Amino acid sequence: MEVKATAKYIRIAPRKLRIVMNLIRGKKVNEAFAILQFTPKVGSEVVEKVLRSAVANAEHNNDMNVDNLVVSSCFVDQGPTMKRIHPRSFLRSNRPDKEGNNSGSES
Repeated sequence: MEVKATAKYIRIAPRKLRIVMNLIRGKKVNEAFAILQFTPKVGSEVVEKVLRSAVANAEHNNDMNVDNLVVSSCFVDQGPTMKRIHPRSFLRSNRPDKEGNNSGSES
């Protein structure tokens, strides 16, 4: 049985979170927490929070044993993009786009 957890509207670029997600895919949950704790990447806290939510869902809703859980899949999807305007000279402007994402994991 699979248990899911998602986090939406995260203000970190998806390519930065995919680096962290690739580290824990296919690992046992305890090993994944150890990897995330010592990973100096920006998105490791967010991924750890989603993984803790998935483990809590498995333990509370489905009465699963935490020691037997494995991260079967984890994904990062493109979320909404925040469009901003950066003023320039001569009444022009540049428009930087700040990417957001939706991430999730299944155990």
